Amino acid sequence: MSNLPSSPIKRCFFVFLIGMLIGCQNSSAPIVVSPDVYHAAVDKVTDIMIHDIFSPPVASRIFAYPNVAAYEILVQKDTVHASLVHTANGLNFIPKMGEDPHINPNVAALIAHMEVSKMLLFSKEKLDVLKDSLYQKWQQINEKEFLASQSYALQVVSKVKQWMDADQYSQTRTMPKYTVDVSEVSRWQPTPPAYMDAIEPHWNKIRPFLLQSANQFKPQPHPTFSLDKDSDFYKELLEVYTISNRITAKGDQSEEVAIAQFWDCNPYVSVTRGHFMFATKKITPGAHWIGIVKIASKKTNANFMETVNAYTKTSLAIADAFISCWDEKYSSNLIRPETLIHQNLDPNWLPILQTPPFPEYSSGHSVVSGAASVVLTALFGDNFAFDDTTELQFGLPVRSFSSFYDASSEAAISRMYGGIHYRAAVDNGLEQGKNLGHFIVQKAVKKKL
Repeated sequence: MSNLPSSPIKRCFFVFLIGMLIGCQNSSAPIVVSPDVYHAAVDKVTDIMIHDIFSPPVASRIFAYPNVAAYEILVQKDTVHASLVHTANGLNFIPKMGEDPHINPNVAALIAHMEVSKMLLFSKEKLDVLKDSLYQKWQQINEKEFLASQSYALQVVSKVKQWMDADQYSQTRTMPKYTVDVSEVSRWQPTPPAYMDAIEPHWNKIRPFLLQSANQFKPQPHPTFSLDKDSDFYKELLEVYTISNRITAKGDQSEEVAIAQFWDCNPYVSVTRGHFMFATKKITPGAHWIGIVKIASKKTNANFMETVNAYTKTSLAIADAFISCWDEKYSSNLIRPETLIHQNLDPNWLPILQTPPFPEYSSGHSVVSGAASVVLTALFGDNFAFDDTTELQFGLPVRSFSSFYDASSEAAISRMYGGIHYRAAVDNGLEQGKNLGHFIVQKAVKKKL
């Protein structure tokens, strides 16, 4: 038997009252933001960077600042991790959350991440789709909590923008292009097929996030340039040529080709079709390691704070690795194997991978992978086995690794297999990155006292 009032008017009023009560209950429910939502936001930023074709160094900057903004909100209510204020260069203040009970740290962190990301991307409207859908959902769940979290997040965003605007990036946009000097045979020259200008020749002017200076972790010097057949340098040149020919003879299905293609991560690959030239779009090497952060976080069921911490510390290592590596690249200014092989060994030779447009030494993949692997090992442990699905979206199969160090070693040697780096750039670059990574761990992967 129904308990509803018998009168139609009373019944309607009763139903209305119940609806109002339910609505009030819903509007006061706490907003729940899972790590998966943060992963989705990072993935969206990566997708937009692919679309906008950011260079690897610039992409690393785009990852770092939004993650720091999110991290600095969460760390205020965290009992384990320490703030980066007065640790990260130039970061001297972040507005405090206070005791406002309506501020949801996870909501505020994600808002800050998206809002800072928008400042750094070209195709901002693509991020608005995700942002607007989340804002609408959160407002429906608990408007007071959403608005309080948004208001606080925007205070943090404003401060992060001030910090970001002082890192010399804008100034480097107006600095002169790299000048090619062909009078010195050892110096870098543009490479086929597009013969692009050198990318980011002034990146060492960017303020590091945690490093004391851009040249803090210089690699060992590469072998002295010489085309004498008995010299160490010439032997390394010949090694690239020999390995490439051996791989080519094995065919496109060889393991070496698979490794080279998996770690290619070159957003500047140019394809010529008749009179037309166009670029294929891929993630950067930094983005690949950001993808590995997601894999590790999900495998360990990391909570929201742990997830953001992993993204933040890894992105800082990647960003500083690019500053360190680019400082060396334009200091040593070494010519690529492709140029020398064409001039001295085989004018028809083609590398397995397309040579990227900047000097050879040291290997960016090696430095970045070395740094990221050290930080990730500190966060998730030694012998962390994982299946790397990062490149599935580009039609490449899954590769499995026994540890982050295992992955970094493969990433480094992939550049030799690809025919775009000498042995010294790979080996010394990996060491350079690991040394940098240990510094990052010591300085930033630390606990509250």
